[in-house]
Amino acid sequence: MNKFVLDTELISGEGTIEYVRTLPFKKVCIVTDTVMVKLGIVDKVTQHLSASRIAYKIFDRVEANPSLDTVNLGLHHIIDYKPEALIAIGGGSVIDAAKAIIYFCIKTKETLLDITQIVKPLFIAIPTTSGTGSEVTSISVITDSKTHTKIPLKDATMLPDVAILDASLTLSVPRAITADTGMDVITHAVEAYVATGANRFTNLFVEEAIDLAFNNLLKAYENGNNKEARQHMHDASCMAGIGFNNAGLGINHSLAHAIGGQFGVSHGRANAILLPYVIAFNSGLEDNLLKEFGVPYAKLASRIQIESEDMAVNVRSLIEVIRQFNKMMGIPETFEAYGIDSEAYFKAIPEMAKNALDDICTTSNPRTVTLKVLEKKFEQAFKGTSF
Repeated sequence: MNKFVLDTELISGEGTIEYVRTLPFKKVCIVTDTVMVKLGIVDKVTQHLSASRIAYKIFDRVEANPSLDTVNLGLHHIIDYKPEALIAIGGGSVIDAAKAIIYFCIKTKETLLDITQIVKPLFIAIPTTSGTGSEVTSISVITDSKTHTKIPLKDATMLPDVAILDASLTLSVPRAITADTGMDVITHAVEAYVATGANRFTNLFVEEAIDLAFNNLLKAYENGNNKEARQHMHDASCMAGIGFNNAGLGINHSLAHAIGGQFGVSHGRANAILLPYVIAFNSGLEDNLLKEFGVPYAKLASRIQIESEDMAVNVRSLIEVIRQFNKMMGIPETFEAYGIDSEAYFKAIPEMAKNALDDICTTSNPRTVTLKVLEKKFEQAFKGTSF
């Protein structure tokens, strides 16, 4: 059975943030972070709200890897203000925090009110980085700062109603973040293409995301003011998000969530470092099972002009291209090179592997995994290995 859902209205192109002028509301809440305020990105939105005499209140406490404590603060913010719409302006962390705030708001109301009395605020996501695809997914990842674990949430309530893809908001994104978020797009696309829920409908979006990302990421990295490359990456991020929201992801994300929660590695960078090692396992390259698992990876390789009659050559070449992308953008090949302390890392592997095994993303991985497999991936990604 093939299943595909797209319930978010997409508005793409330069200047599309003017959409907020058309909102038929009296007051809205804005969820963002202090960087977006300082850079004047939030002002670009609020000036349109003010022009339409729409009152607004800003919650700018969101941090990287948003915590449960921050979500709780935001929850009280919107419960007190009672907005008719919620606008998230920022990267994946901001949009994830806004999702969790809406989720817990609705769940809180369900304990107090009849369901017929509950009205969800219109949820508008305005991404300012091109990576997470969070603007079109019903998934949010929140960090429990006490246990140093990331908590993936999945619920239809969190799906944004509108996504505004205005790449002009990404022109000020630093090179390192462009690299990390861009590799996040590629990881999303690769994982969605091989996930257990992949089908011809999800592949349409994923394949286009692959084409756009591999052709434009380095351009956007080398010249942040390249508006065309920026918009292509913004659209690719969204398309990959649509793909994985329907197809699922895999252990690359499970492992990245675990190491991000434990050592604070940015999500995109963790994904980028892990991707070659995960492809080697999921494709069957490292344990001579290519005939059983390697076909979709060979197809992916052909999309980036890697052509060989030898499937092993195709998969190895795909891995090498990803490693070269990382190298050209200053992303280290291993977590040792990233700078994580060896003793602390290996001590944490059993717990990280357990968290990864329990992660919701693991359920749609194309190959069944064990704790031993996940521990091996962490070990390989620390020291490095060839395939």
